[in-house]
Amino acid sequence: MTEEKLICNGKREDLKALREMPIDECKKRLASLSKGLAHPARVEIIRMLENKPPEERCICGDIVDVLPLAQSSVSQHLKVLKQTGWVQGEFDGPRVCYCTVEGILEYYLALIKRCFQEK
Repeated sequence: MTEEKLICNGKREDLKALREMPIDECKKRLASLSKGLAHPARVEIIRMLENKPPEERCICGDIVDVLPLAQSSVSQHLKVLKQTGWVQGEFDGPRVCYCTVEGILEYYLALIKRCFQEK
């Protein structure tokens, strides 16, 4: 695995750009984010990460301790959440610390509103 450094909460979704985004792009982004939440375990992971201060980021093992899932299952769920834009990770030696993308919940709600209120 390549050692890549990401600053947790370094990425932020831009609500201003959302207003300018073509509606078809909004729909694609909404579908991708919704896919990320399409499993109760992923919803719980997001809930856990959103309720932790940034300095207490979770590593996969911390999440495994709370969820009734194997470490490999949690890793797969985190992979989906990362691919769909919900979380980002920071390498800390052999571990990866995860946090939600800053402002992602507000962005998701704004996407829903924009997609369903568009005339």
